[in-house]
Amino acid sequence: MPFILKKYFIKEPIKTFLFIIKELGYSQGEAQKFVAKGRVFKNTQAIKKGSDVIEGEIELVTFVPATKGLKPTFEEEEFVVFDKPSGVLIHPQNRHTPYSLVDEVKYQFGKDANICHRIDQETSGLVLCAKSKESERSLKMMFEERNIKKKYLALVHGEFKDELTIEAPLLRAESESKVIRMTVRVNENGKATKTIVKPLKYFNDLDMTLVEASPHTGRQHQIRVHLFHVKHSIVGDPIYGQSEDNIIRFLDRELSKEDRVKNCGASRLLLHANELSFSYKDKNYTIKSKDNFLKEIFIFNCFL
Repeated sequence: MPFILKKYFIKEPIKTFLFIIKELGYSQGEAQKFVAKGRVFKNTQAIKKGSDVIEGEIELVTFVPATKGLKPTFEEEEFVVFDKPSGVLIHPQNRHTPYSLVDEVKYQFGKDANICHRIDQETSGLVLCAKSKESERSLKMMFEERNIKKKYLALVHGEFKDELTIEAPLLRAESESKVIRMTVRVNENGKATKTIVKPLKYFNDLDMTLVEASPHTGRQHQIRVHLFHVKHSIVGDPIYGQSEDNIIRFLDRELSKEDRVKNCGASRLLLHANELSFSYKDKNYTIKSKDNFLKEIFIFNCFL
């Protein structure tokens, strides 16, 4: 369990944020955020302000990273790249999340190491991580300025015959559904979005095509929504292209593996972050996933 409740006894009165700085080695800003997130308790009540004076017994909710032995696929002095398995979260969803990729990053490279971008829980593949706060700021800025190029592999329904540039704008807004709160959809009022999709191999017996998708923008669920928009949804996608009832069953974790395969075509989202290309401190990098996406699909019987 990465989040634990740890007890401390403070003999002399001290401001909360100063105690956090002293005990955990945080900066003042980090200490203030720690308190603001409700991670300091006195008599079971969360302390609201970093300037509040504390004394006696208190409790801190601290993050203690765990490891499952996942090693980086690529490492440099200032950053590393992991090949994330499908099903692993990038960050903890809450204090009860038993494991996420950030566990491995901080366990192996220290508390200042962090993940620089996100991919969905069921998406497998490359995730770029910084070893320090300085490199984290630089790499995140490169993502914001679109200086890091990404390529994905996806298995989609139907025969995808020709290379296609999809420029449908995407809007993230409240859904019309009372149950599904937020959704991403093609909408003329949305943000400009561009994905280039190239067909690689058609599997006639499955009526599915392996494609390479290159997003030129980084919108949430961009590749998934764009492929659904052109009527080639990703195999195994439990959201886009599914009925509201099946979406709710999936979100409530009530959709069986058999029903998911029947409705979506596979037991997981068949999307893989396969390549990252960028220039960092005058050095060019092209990092490719070492995982064989197609081989893993068949080894793990995603269609059964």
